[in-house]
Amino acid sequence: MKEYKLVATAAMGLEGLVAEEVKALGYETMTENGKVYFSGDAHAIAKANMWLRIADRVRIIVGEFKAATFDELFEKTKELPWEDYLPVDAAFPVAGKSVKSILYSVPDCQAIVKKAIAEKLKTVHGRVGFLDETGPLFKLEVSILKDKVTLTIDSSGAGLHKRGYRIGQGDAPLKETLAAALVKLTKWNPDRPFVDPFCGSGTIPIEAAMLGQNLAPGYNREFLSEQWPWMAESVWDRVREEVEDVADYDRKLMISGSDWDPAMIKIAEKNAAEAGFLDIINWDVCNVADLALEGENGVLVGNPPYGERLGELEEAEDITATLGNVMKPYPSWSVYMLSSLENFETMYGKRATKKRKLFNGFIRTDLYQFWGKRS
Repeated sequence: MKEYKLVATAAMGLEGLVAEEVKALGYETMTENGKVYFSGDAHAIAKANMWLRIADRVRIIVGEFKAATFDELFEKTKELPWEDYLPVDAAFPVAGKSVKSILYSVPDCQAIVKKAIAEKLKTVHGRVGFLDETGPLFKLEVSILKDKVTLTIDSSGAGLHKRGYRIGQGDAPLKETLAAALVKLTKWNPDRPFVDPFCGSGTIPIEAAMLGQNLAPGYNREFLSEQWPWMAESVWDRVREEVEDVADYDRKLMISGSDWDPAMIKIAEKNAAEAGFLDIINWDVCNVADLALEGENGVLVGNPPYGERLGELEEAEDITATLGNVMKPYPSWSVYMLSSLENFETMYGKRATKKRKLFNGFIRTDLYQFWGKRS
């Protein structure tokens, strides 16, 4: 089968985790800021989309080259083998971005790339006039960084965080990909208790359950590349069969989520039901001050209020202080909290074993890690 150069994009700070996931699928990687590069066939494209928990999307790199003029951009784009990817009736919108480049006008770059690809397809297929673009969708991107042009095709469609189970959410939902990253960073295994005391719409516990039962995050959704003529249906059938073969639906899990807001718990229950975990995750309406934990060597993971809005900082600090006091009787438990509070450790009453810088959307946060003493 044809080999493709692929790139899994990721939020800043999560590239290492995505690289680990890609390697676990059996592919060699090269990593740079926000990107993990690897190569593979059509099966690799389907497999990566189905299994990557933390990546944003999987793109196919059609070509890379230097361009300092619009003529150069046109000619080098036209030289690429677009006919290997796009059928003559393909719909192919072109997105774009340009950073620190001579060709700084993004709309002009998009238009030139679009024209060059159209000319190539018309030449190959002996067409004249306009292409009708009534066929399958191929979402293209021209990205220019310091005059280096990268042309890619998005194989995912909706971002990989769109698992398909979230039918409701709160005001500030945590992306599923970031929630999965938090779970992975704890090194949690299914034999240990797992609790999210600020569960909101339930994303973190649901991602933990998915990981605990070894269920592919893409099992409940479709991908844009499923519509492409050169991505055979048998490829996707094989990948979905592989998902079923390794899923451990009978694995018992000790996962709980709680929140002070009854409305959010109802939303979390609906999302869990959509994901197939309604009877696997325990949900409870509970203030953090009333939190009571069962078992030893558990993992407490959460995304508590940040106090970003005016007048909410003091409340966020009080919640952090309360959490620190609540956890004192549980020395064997490890605590992982994502927060933008610069004084988080002071309010919690303890210095973190480790901190990791992460971005929750555009908010710069730290994952404060307090490792428990194993009993």
